[in-house]
Amino acid sequence: MIEVRPGGRRRIDRVLGPGYLSGLSELPLKVLRERRDEAAQEETDLSYLRRLLHARIDIVRAEQARRSSGGEASIVDQLATILADNALGPAAGSGRHQQLEPSRAGEHRRHAEALIGDTDLTDVESLSDEKLASALDTYASEELSVSSFRREVQGVMDTLNAEIAKRYQQGSATVDELLENEGRAE
Repeated sequence: MIEVRPGGRRRIDRVLGPGYLSGLSELPLKVLRERRDEAAQEETDLSYLRRLLHARIDIVRAEQARRSSGGEASIVDQLATILADNALGPAAGSGRHQQLEPSRAGEHRRHAEALIGDTDLTDVESLSDEKLASALDTYASEELSVSSFRREVQGVMDTLNAEIAKRYQQGSATVDELLENEGRAE
């Protein structure tokens, strides 16, 4: 289960920490952008973890459906369709375009795998109905937690973006300065 530790050193601890949005109007524009970018990276990582959990939920539900309908086709044979159905379906969530790659993909995969301990989805057909139900409950509960933190991080990003936009509207920041600073970074 993901948790935020006040005063912790992880990115999520900083981004959702009580002081992260304090005194925004006094911060230099560069610091605002750095914080926004840090929050955006955390949102990308949480989105990745959420997608991993959704894939596992879809696999478990497909196996449960196969069993209840008396289906003969192997889940492995249906795997591409199961995972593609979720990708092709209507989008749920914020609808934000993500330009970043997850920075902790391996860590997130291990987290998703560790959630149900000894339950192995590589042979989902061999799991008991009880194990499947337990796995589904665990994955769904974690997905709710991850989604909640993701929404909080998106709120942080929105607040930072609003402050940046306000500075452009008020004229205290200009596109020329932005372009000049980006030119120096190259």
